[in-house]
Amino acid sequence: MGTGAKIFYALGTFFVIMAVIYAVATSYIGDDAYLSGYEWAGGVALILATALAFMLGGYLHFTERRIDILPEDWEEAEVEDGAGVLGFFSPGSIWPAAMTGGVGLMALGIAFWQLWLLALGAVVLIWATTMLNLQYGIPREKH
Repeated sequence: MGTGAKIFYALGTFFVIMAVIYAVATSYIGDDAYLSGYEWAGGVALILATALAFMLGGYLHFTERRIDILPEDWEEAEVEDGAGVLGFFSPGSIWPAAMTGGVGLMALGIAFWQLWLLALGAVVLIWATTMLNLQYGIPREKH
């Protein structure tokens, strides 16, 4: 099991313990009838954080079993062992900014509860994501 999976499993275990403590603390502490009772917002947030940590830990555990030992998991590794090509990142693409604009429009649509703005943001986001994925697949004269 790799380092990333161990970290997320430990984080998920911590969230489980904190969720139990939070549930006990909010259910039984408080002498006023208004203050006693389980506090749902924080409890649900802790449960969802637990689920997210365990899902990420499971994903990393699943993927780290299928790859070789990474330099960060090797005790005798040097800094240059992790060097190399990390991937291709388009230097002049406008589509990430267009995607951000679409997400911003969707956020404004949710904040002001304007469904037309939410739909417009979704259309812009889907269009910009499609163009980002196709920007090197479309012939140069079609750009």
